[in-house]
Amino acid sequence: MTDQTAFSADPEALVAGLARDGRAAQRQLARMSDGQKAAALRAAAQALRDHEADILHANAKDIAAGQERGLTGALLDRLKLDGERLEGIAAALENVASLPDPVGEVISKSEAPSGLDLQRVRIPIGLIGIIYESRPNVTADAAALCLRSGNAALLRGGSEAVHSNRAILDALTEGLTKEGVPEAAVQLLPTQDRAAVGAMLKAAGLIDMIVPRGGKSLVERVQNDARVPVLAHLDGICHTYVHAAAEPGMAEKLAVNAKLRRPGICGAMETLLLDSQFPESARIVGALLDGGCELRGDKRAQALDSRIVPASPEDWDTEYLDAILSVAVVDGMDDALSHVAAHSSGHTDAIVTSDADAAQRFLDEVDSAIVMVNASSQFADGGEFGLGAEIGIATGRLHARGPVALEGLTTYKWQVRGTGQARA
Repeated sequence: MTDQTAFSADPEALVAGLARDGRAAQRQLARMSDGQKAAALRAAAQALRDHEADILHANAKDIAAGQERGLTGALLDRLKLDGERLEGIAAALENVASLPDPVGEVISKSEAPSGLDLQRVRIPIGLIGIIYESRPNVTADAAALCLRSGNAALLRGGSEAVHSNRAILDALTEGLTKEGVPEAAVQLLPTQDRAAVGAMLKAAGLIDMIVPRGGKSLVERVQNDARVPVLAHLDGICHTYVHAAAEPGMAEKLAVNAKLRRPGICGAMETLLLDSQFPESARIVGALLDGGCELRGDKRAQALDSRIVPASPEDWDTEYLDAILSVAVVDGMDDALSHVAAHSSGHTDAIVTSDADAAQRFLDEVDSAIVMVNASSQFADGGEFGLGAEIGIATGRLHARGPVALEGLTTYKWQVRGTGQARA
């Protein structure tokens, strides 16, 4: 194992050593069977339960430190663990263990004119670096998804969750190693120094992919500085468009849920678009205001309720991650689609309508990773999509898009079988 004291002199040496250990562990993972990997994840889930008191004690330290630092309520909610949330993390590991192993899947097969037998076979990406903030559950989710798909993981959690992340990893390691997983298959950087992040981003040839999960400044830094391929989304500026043909009760329920259920998650609605022909707009904004949400609106939105404050131009491009919402009144589908195209971050956008043609047009024309009809944008989650868990939401157009789970953590290779063919 890497001598972690090397960091004091050279963060690049530390990261390189951890990466080499991780790559060696990944080669061992590649030889493990589907059943062995599943058993290891179930053992890790049980270890989380066995160490609940230790993990919650560590999390209490992080919560206290976060309160002293003045973290917002939304950020503290992301950070907080309790018995129910920890059981959810353990259950997610078991869920991932029950999913089909993607490694070895034959994506396609054919015979070339030369008689060569061609197959494209799914394989692990290798060593994946995950850089994340606030949410300690990412430690377990990332470990589970990487291991199930045959990848090793090098984790760098945020300083907000430093005690929680270490306690979770210690429990995971105990369970995984009992079932034969090498200890270096999941590693956590032993320092919060930003220089170590820079070293990860430069580790081309050692780390195969970087996945950032956090605020805009983190993701921008990763995308700007990385010499390693990056799978990421920058913002979660999610829209809900209440169409003229929306059912009022449904529209109110979905708008309140999309914003206020958990305002600090990336799938939370940040802009509400109300059709000028929808007759119950005042009802919806009133429910949001009464629920404790600050509304910032255009002039027509402000006319709906005197409590709505004026929106600035920047509001339409802001991911609040808090109980704050931008509201605009739009003139029909064309106007709504134009607003979404101009301001959406490509994460998740939704329409509420009883008009099937309007719903299909929205699905067809909104170019986001996730497009919804008559559902809360807070469903933008790998677990809710039946993927077991997610390592992040990807909003780019290459490799993977939307919730990234097992399949998104694989690539493929061509396997070619011949009978003695030599090319002319």
